[in-house]
Amino acid sequence: MENTITKSSTFYRDMFRLALPIVFQNLITTAVGSADVIMLGWVSQTALSAGSLASQIMFILNLVYSGISSGIGMLAAQYWGRKDTRTIEKIMGIGMKLSILVSFLFFVLACFFPRLLMLIFTSETELIDTGISYLRIVGISYLFMSISQVYLCTMRSIERVVFATVTNGSALGLNIILNAVFIFGLLGLPKMGILGVALATTIARGVELLICLADACRFETIRFRPSILLEHHKVLFQDFMKYSLPAFGNEVSWGVGFSMYSVIMGHLGSDMVAANAVAVVAKNLGTVVCFGIANAGAILLGKAIGAGQMDTVKEDASRFCWITFVSGIAGGALIILLRPLFMNMADLSSTAQGYLSIMLFINMYSVLGQAMNSTVICGVFRAGGDSRWGFICDVIDMWLFAVPLGFISAFVLKLPPMWVYFLIYLDEFVKLPFVYRHYKSYKWLKNITRDFD
Repeated sequence: MENTITKSSTFYRDMFRLALPIVFQNLITTAVGSADVIMLGWVSQTALSAGSLASQIMFILNLVYSGISSGIGMLAAQYWGRKDTRTIEKIMGIGMKLSILVSFLFFVLACFFPRLLMLIFTSETELIDTGISYLRIVGISYLFMSISQVYLCTMRSIERVVFATVTNGSALGLNIILNAVFIFGLLGLPKMGILGVALATTIARGVELLICLADACRFETIRFRPSILLEHHKVLFQDFMKYSLPAFGNEVSWGVGFSMYSVIMGHLGSDMVAANAVAVVAKNLGTVVCFGIANAGAILLGKAIGAGQMDTVKEDASRFCWITFVSGIAGGALIILLRPLFMNMADLSSTAQGYLSIMLFINMYSVLGQAMNSTVICGVFRAGGDSRWGFICDVIDMWLFAVPLGFISAFVLKLPPMWVYFLIYLDEFVKLPFVYRHYKSYKWLKNITRDFD
């Protein structure tokens, strides 16, 4: 009994040690995105619109980084449990080669063919010209991120979450400060508008890369050497692609599917769009803790699986689910407690305020479903190397249920906007029983490491 209590207390201590820095980092990332919107909104509507469209390139690139990071996280965490640091270095090298290759392609397109990219999103000349100047500067940051994002992901996988959070948080904090300086011409500098956002982002990402390289020079447990980019490991590369590609597909399927919700609501009127913009902020705030728990769970459970502690993994996975359940309820309660703040966050019409009031209540309980599914699919299942099941589940749920139901209810049945919103946000609860069934089967629980000479 005493041994069980000791294991339980150790688990909770390790979980909060990893989850809290990740939650803090997610909050900073959200703050930077909000700061960009607010500051560009003060410059002009054109600057805000062009920046929003041009930043979709970064959104796509971030999906690639998410897929690569998932592959690194699943493999590195399990090899960390085996204390096989040499293989982790090889995994980092594989991830970095892929990241550099894709980032270089985006760099070339952004810096040398920016008009082509902007034409994908808009045909308005003013927005295209403004976006071109932004992309030519911010495209350089893609090269910096290709190395820093993979390095930081690897460090998180071996439980150096504080270093990763401080490094990323410092860069994002610097980004906000430089945004203000360059956009509004503070400290005697000229006002740069949207170009200031691009320059601030590039400098901040450059500083982030320098911190990573400086750390790599002194950190000896996992060493980053340029030579690892030239190494070829066929079997390990196959493993990497096997686990990262479904995770990448999962991210893309969910991301594009979720964007379809905006398309549906965009055709239900400007009041619906405005109300949803505020509701998204509320939902992101309500789920930020849950995503931190999911990331922490993937690290801890992966480490335990790599170490061969299968019975411990089952117990710890159960604890993660209960913690997520409590945090999901707390997230919903937070949305309701901050309801007065959200209702007054923007200058909304009376119709939009009526929509928002109902949306907040719907999000109050929907965050629980999203929290449970995210923790189990992205945390528990991926810790066991099972990224394929989540990919299939989200494709079916989003594209065979939620998105078609949204379009049918809005444009065929022509239901009232709030009924459409309610039906769309049933998606998490529809897949929850199937997620639970797969969880209890323990088919996801696999040691995916190998013995390398």
